Amino acid sequence: MAFDGIITQAIAKELAEQITLGKIDKIYQPEADELVLHIHTRKGNRRLYITVDSSAACIRFIGENPVNPPQPLPFCMLLRKHIQGGRIVAVEQKDSERILEISLETLNELGFTVARKLIIEIMGKHSNIVLVDMTTGKIIDSIKRISIDVNRARQLLPGKLYEYPPAQNKIPYKEATEEDLRNAGDTGKAVLSKIGGISPAIADELAAREDRYEFLASVMRSIEELEFVPRVYVDESGTPREFHIVPLTAFEESCSVMTFESLSRAMEWYFEHKRSSNRVRQKSHDLVRSVNASLDKLYLKKQRLSEDLLQAENSDNLRLYGELLTANIHQMRPGMKEITVTNYYDGSDVTIPLDPRYSPNKNAQQYFKRFGKAKTAVKEKKLQLESTQQNIDYLESVLTFLNNTDSIREIEDLREELEETGFVRRRRQAGRKRRQKYRPEPRRYTTSDGFRILVGRNNRENDILTLQTAGKTDYWFHTKDIPGSHVILFTEGHEPTETAILEAASLAAFHSKARESENVPVDYVRVRYVKKPSGAKPGMVIFTNNKTVWVNPGEPVSENSTRT
Repeated sequence: MAFDGIITQAIAKELAEQITLGKIDKIYQPEADELVLHIHTRKGNRRLYITVDSSAACIRFIGENPVNPPQPLPFCMLLRKHIQGGRIVAVEQKDSERILEISLETLNELGFTVARKLIIEIMGKHSNIVLVDMTTGKIIDSIKRISIDVNRARQLLPGKLYEYPPAQNKIPYKEATEEDLRNAGDTGKAVLSKIGGISPAIADELAAREDRYEFLASVMRSIEELEFVPRVYVDESGTPREFHIVPLTAFEESCSVMTFESLSRAMEWYFEHKRSSNRVRQKSHDLVRSVNASLDKLYLKKQRLSEDLLQAENSDNLRLYGELLTANIHQMRPGMKEITVTNYYDGSDVTIPLDPRYSPNKNAQQYFKRFGKAKTAVKEKKLQLESTQQNIDYLESVLTFLNNTDSIREIEDLREELEETGFVRRRRQAGRKRRQKYRPEPRRYTTSDGFRILVGRNNRENDILTLQTAGKTDYWFHTKDIPGSHVILFTEGHEPTETAILEAASLAAFHSKARESENVPVDYVRVRYVKKPSGAKPGMVIFTNNKTVWVNPGEPVSENSTRT
């Protein structure tokens, strides 16, 4: 990842143009290592996102709010106290370092204007966000507190004087002369060891060029004039490999290049599509583990219920024993442990165990009683087995959605769904916060021949699409006996083409547990034939008059097909 001094300089310039003199309206902390600042400026409201996650540390503008916890974290509360309502005076880079400083003027408890500085250190696993009182130079607090046990050279604790990270024995790229660059070496590794503030990719680029000084000067000039072109390098698999504001020869030879109108947009695309730095899997891990634990319990319960049901169904011999004992009660004597009698149904001899503690009549009644309990158990076990299987089907569908998603918002929606169905303990809400009404945001597609398609992202959305959004003449698609999304093909009064049906079926297979399979069976039927049984779990429906088509999973790839 190329968040080096040059990128820091560029994003500082980009932020300064947008938020200088802006007012911090709101502060959120979605995760322990993330901040979102809502800033009101003359050019409109902006959301500034800062993360110090070791694999994705950066600062950029974002379009949508991340999901926030129900109760603010301590560092968020501290920032609200000290800088919410403050005015941004300046946004600057510290020398050539990966350190960005946001200077603020705000009011203290007595109404006096005080100076604060929010310092963002973007240094891999050592990344941090520190709030400093500029009058005293002391740390008010940091998002990651660093004690002497962690770092003997530099502690970041409330009340201590703030000190910048120790300088490396390198020439800052902003101060490097033409001679410094010419003598830096012929390999990227050599350049990197002598010039500070640059990434390995820039070091390789400098090592391969003869006009090193002119190149670096032109880069800094483009930053000052805001004329740089942010670009992301993407390999053949669609995975982003690198991003920067300058052309990188080594990547241009092996990757395609995507350009963006702003550095924030480039970073947003890069981090959202780079799985190695994506927080989605980390965030969904606990939820997946919880669902798997519930499934393991249900599988065990199903096995035991099946065994009990089989035993209860094989209980006709109990009734036979009771009848035979009643017919032969005159042959029984107190204290007998067993008796052999003739089965008057087929003439065979049957040996019947007896309880010597009971009378002959009581032994016969015990067999009838056990037979009655077994018959009642058959009904109860069948009901319990059906309920258990419904819970298994439901959780397997949730697990499929979790494994198929790359969106933190979708994971939060699934967590809320599990909370409502009782499979996950509801998180404690702040006393004054109300749970927001769920608003569906299904995936939207258009087939190559113009039919509109909606795909549910979770079971609640499946219900809304099928039972509320779709018309009776629209078509419903779902993988046959495989967990997955409800897919609705909107006909708009027209009969769907074979192409539309096949593309909708492929989407249903793609958004299912069978995503990585081939030749997947998909049921489809008009929505009028799809019903939801009373009391059924979210997303669970029954249907009739269906047809089945076999397709390979995939999204529409025609030039005319779109996804939003």
